[in-house]
Amino acid sequence: MIAGTGGFLGTVSRFLASRYFQNLFFSAFPFGTFIVNVTGCLLIGIFYGLSQKGNILNPEWRMFLTVGFCGGFTTFSTFAGENIALLKDGNFFHFTLYTGLSVFLGLMATYLGNVFILKII
Repeated sequence: MIAGTGGFLGTVSRFLASRYFQNLFFSAFPFGTFIVNVTGCLLIGIFYGLSQKGNILNPEWRMFLTVGFCGGFTTFSTFAGENIALLKDGNFFHFTLYTGLSVFLGLMATYLGNVFILKII
């Protein structure tokens, strides 16, 4: 129930944020999904950092925020589908850029979110 509620809120947030950024940066590059996924990685790093700092996040809130909200907010299946579309269109530059930046910045955002929280709290 807790993860499902977080997932619902994350999914709605993903849809709205992804659409907003894709319309803001009209391009063949899937900015909407890219920004959402990197932001989701930053958030999950922050949430895991908070859960490691004692009693800041209890197990229910951790489940709600990480598995639920971030699980619904980030979207690997959309990422994969957009990459296939880029390949089918012969857009190898955007495919390489999108895949490389998503993986690298996603990992960096998760790490930095975690380190940031562990240092300030």
